[in-house]
Amino acid sequence: MLLTRRSLLAGALALPESHRPLAAQTTQAAPEGFFTLGQRTGRWWLITPAGDPFFSLGLNHIDPASLRYPENVHLWRERYGGSTAKWIRESVVPNLKQWGFNSVGWVQEVTVRQWRHSRSFTIDEYRALDMPFCHLLPFMESHQWEQHTRHFDFLSTEWEEWVDYVARSHCAVLRDEKNLIGYFYSDCPTWLHTRERNEWRGPIFEPDRLKSESGRRELARLAGNYYKVTRDAIRRHDPHHLILGDRYEANAPLATEIVESARPHVDVLSFQDFRDPLTHLEDWHGKTGMPVLLADAAGIGTPQTPDGFRPNDGEWYASVLQGLLENPGCVGFHLCGAYQRNKARRRGLLDEMERPDAENVGRISAANRDAQEWISSHL
Repeated sequence: MLLTRRSLLAGALALPESHRPLAAQTTQAAPEGFFTLGQRTGRWWLITPAGDPFFSLGLNHIDPASLRYPENVHLWRERYGGSTAKWIRESVVPNLKQWGFNSVGWVQEVTVRQWRHSRSFTIDEYRALDMPFCHLLPFMESHQWEQHTRHFDFLSTEWEEWVDYVARSHCAVLRDEKNLIGYFYSDCPTWLHTRERNEWRGPIFEPDRLKSESGRRELARLAGNYYKVTRDAIRRHDPHHLILGDRYEANAPLATEIVESARPHVDVLSFQDFRDPLTHLEDWHGKTGMPVLLADAAGIGTPQTPDGFRPNDGEWYASVLQGLLENPGCVGFHLCGAYQRNKARRRGLLDEMERPDAENVGRISAANRDAQEWISSHL
């Protein structure tokens, strides 16, 4: 059955024990010293290594290459000595804290419009950050914006070998990091949809096949193996951290078989949503009972500036954040910032010369402070 955002809530059933969120089954047994999940004061929370409830107020897309254009590379050299760690400590961290963010959602940034993202931080760069963060594992790069990779066969031994390699490369390095919240998988995977730029490869699974019972069984088998193999590989190399799973595009079709296959193997359902995140996340939490995370979203309806850039909408951010706090299943909101605008995304809280968007940064900062006060009053 192919689900739209409103049809998800219809017909929701009580969940059997085996289908309850994995986090709900394992929170008490989770190792000390790492982020976990738990229910307190009538809602889901991330739980810090110290045992405190935590709502993730994160910023996405933090790339030092935005300071290496010919017109601003002198700042990179003179202020930061060409050191990414120094830039993180002296620019990124002070600004994020001043703006009221308490985490980093995902550091990789658009490098060429609708094409590629930059690399993730290294472990030393995450340690320079010294803040809670999430990390994306490139198991399958079937992102709706990415136009060059082919689909994997999730039932093949080659897929299992690749997944173990990715987990070995990333998770074995990050397994003891106390600031790591958890792992994302693909950003807006094209399970049942595609975009014009990648029509050549089509969706992972042809949606017309869902019209038959055999097609639905095949999708369940395919997705089930995808989520089981990825989780098993992570747990071989990292027994500690949360699994945040695919960052689904909330405005694209998503089938019951995909979500049901994911549920035993992920701790949170994560979404990107630039249209109606409050309705979508309420629906998904209501349908599944699982914690939900708005992993990537921004208000992009603001007019372009004379130089062709589009500011973040601080009023939109404040409104959405308040609505998410009222959702008892929501554990965080990560703003599709970015930290510093570049010529591909053309949006950021800082411009190329490190000057802040004072109006919208002020609104975002005030919203984050209000959120922290709201959280404190509800604990």
